[in-house]
Amino acid sequence: MRSVLQFVRVFALGSWVGSAFYFGAAVAPGAFRVLSSQDQAGVLVEFTLGRLHLLGVVAAVLFLLASLILGMSSEASPKTLIVPSIGVVIMLALTLISQDVVIRRMMDLRREMVSVVATPPDNPARVEFDRLHGASVDLEGAVLLIGFASLFLTVHDPRK
Repeated sequence: MRSVLQFVRVFALGSWVGSAFYFGAAVAPGAFRVLSSQDQAGVLVEFTLGRLHLLGVVAAVLFLLASLILGMSSEASPKTLIVPSIGVVIMLALTLISQDVVIRRMMDLRREMVSVVATPPDNPARVEFDRLHGASVDLEGAVLLIGFASLFLTVHDPRK
């Protein structure tokens, strides 16, 4: 049972971190490079980011549930479970803030502007959109970095 639960933890967190890495390295830049319109690319990135966030929520729940069950067994050291779990809880909180606060407001601003690209950079809606975009990038970067650390701590065996 311990091996199955450890697999669930590694698979859930690895899928989340790997997807976030792929999104940042390939999906987002690829959308802006391949699509003919930056506005279309923004909509595609918004859509895929929403799916990434959903994956993150599911992965966090699976990781935390498997960690809880492992923690209730006498086989696992609570110390090796707690630190990565704290990282996953922080990742989950940042993901929910990104999706439910930052991106939701960006979507409202995008609808208001109709075209982000055609809106002058000094327009208040565009200024706020650009600020929120920066916050979104920072949140995703933080999730990725915490995810790398949490994944390392999940697979690291302190006895070796």
